[in-house]
Amino acid sequence: MPTPSGGGAARPRAAEEPRVELELPLGAAAPFDLAAAVCSHGLFMMAPNRWDPAGRALVRPLRLASDSSVSFLARVSAHPARSDSALLVAVHGAAALSPLDQDHILEQVRRMLRLSEEDGKMVAEFQAMHPAAREAGFGRVFRSPTLFEDMVKCILLCNCQWTRTLSMATALCKLQLELKCSSSIEDFQSRTPPIREHNKRKRSKRQSVRVKLEARFSEDKLEGPRLASGGNGLTNLETYEILSCLPSVASEAIGPDDSLEPSELSLSNDPHLEGCISDFPTPEELANLDEDFLANSCNLGYRAKRIVMLARSLVEGKVCLQKLEEMRKMFVPAAEEASSVGSTYERLDKELSMISGFGPFTRANVLMCMGFFHMIPADTETIRHLKQIHKRATTISSIHQELDKIYGKYAPFQFLAYWFELWGFYDKQFGKISDMEPSNYGLFTASHLKKSKKLEEKQL
Repeated sequence: MPTPSGGGAARPRAAEEPRVELELPLGAAAPFDLAAAVCSHGLFMMAPNRWDPAGRALVRPLRLASDSSVSFLARVSAHPARSDSALLVAVHGAAALSPLDQDHILEQVRRMLRLSEEDGKMVAEFQAMHPAAREAGFGRVFRSPTLFEDMVKCILLCNCQWTRTLSMATALCKLQLELKCSSSIEDFQSRTPPIREHNKRKRSKRQSVRVKLEARFSEDKLEGPRLASGGNGLTNLETYEILSCLPSVASEAIGPDDSLEPSELSLSNDPHLEGCISDFPTPEELANLDEDFLANSCNLGYRAKRIVMLARSLVEGKVCLQKLEEMRKMFVPAAEEASSVGSTYERLDKELSMISGFGPFTRANVLMCMGFFHMIPADTETIRHLKQIHKRATTISSIHQELDKIYGKYAPFQFLAYWFELWGFYDKQFGKISDMEPSNYGLFTASHLKKSKKLEEKQL
């Protein structure tokens, strides 16, 4: 078995259990806490990610470089022999992997866990400013193996309850499974309604309604903390996009079928799909789908159009994620280079603003996923946090001034300081997040947060 140039020796398993094990040296990232790196953001709860609280492992499909349509289930855990210096990436179902594919698998893991040399420098610099974060081992915020998945999930996090966010991500993976395991893409698309031209009159009416809503919310002030509307209110699609990486109000939990077993990650009882595993769909898999079909299949609502348009823009070359990633590498993540951080951020923000449906809040979260931590994406949960923890009453229009007063001293890592505080609050309220069973992720909501607060008040 060849040794990947990315650094790890590959060890094939017995024939009756096809699996390739890759070692991922941690290098300067050691000492490294896998649970802290994974269970650091709501993205880790969204399909096809699965955290195994008992085995302390991350399980999800990862794609090959040689054929991006092929996924293998990967299990990332501490190395049994060198837990302090390496991770073990077990690739299930693979009898062998080429050096190219091994490197690609490891690179996806590095991206999710932010294990690059640059990431390490940023973590070290932030922790030097923030002793409590250093003591807790906090500094890496989980993200997806690809920028495209991050972008789509940032869309899924907006303006809805947390259980719906979870169900939309799962539905997209189920759809990907159907696309992957159908006899052919053409076969599947023959069952997809043709892309239709929307009635201009209806579209005009929708635009008129949206203008009225935006005008209304630009004039209104937010009254008190509100994690989410819970179906009882609306938010401005551009200004009040609710990021449910803090889960929003919900009443139902994810079902008990959230298993970590490879066979159950197929997310389907269809015998024709036996042996397949679900992965997050690629731009190519989504670009040719009708937006109405996608909306109905995955309960995406207006998000379907944004996702399809993004996928088509990528497939047609109108948007280049590699270009965005290269632009990202131009900035210097150091406190003394704050002006460089800002200028690069502004250029990328402008590029993202030209993509349909990417409002300020969504863009800020995508840019956070890309490694910009000086800007805090503010929503109603931020307002609640400042009021409850810092005793500061604010509104969406004045929130950034207050955030700068509190977290400005941590520049250019204001987001990390804020998120350490906020995520620690959730950890305290809901119990150790890395110990939660996946079936309980749907309980990680504002309504349960209120119940917890009332219980504390009664005990006092």
